[in-house]
Amino acid sequence: MIVETDVLYAYVKREDWLKPVARRLIKMIIGGELGEVKASREVLHEIYYVSLEEGVALDEILERLTHLTLIENLRFVETTWEDDLAAISLMRQYGLSSIFDAYYAALALREGEPLISTDRAYDKIPGIKRVDPRDIVNR
Repeated sequence: MIVETDVLYAYVKREDWLKPVARRLIKMIIGGELGEVKASREVLHEIYYVSLEEGVALDEILERLTHLTLIENLRFVETTWEDDLAAISLMRQYGLSSIFDAYYAALALREGEPLISTDRAYDKIPGIKRVDPRDIVNR
């Protein structure tokens, strides 16, 4: 499975509507209940930019990112030039407005794994199975 930013960002923020679900999901990841879960390295860039826009200090951004990289059973996957091209193609073909969402879609297609996200934008892309994190934690 691949987890995208909405869950990971909710986990590191002080308050977020998705935080209770994010906490449970991360606990499941750490406990190995989902096997190895992947995240695109682009998650770290997106969290940096979103945190900066919200006025978060660099020290706290560094703490957030470090905390995420230390989660057991969560592996950050490097992007490739093929991912770059696929992401732009997905934006063009399916009207994705975020380059980050496009990177996560490209990774899900490349890896052939479900994408954990609340973002319904992925539902229109053939070959991507989106799994809502609320469904995972409420099984």
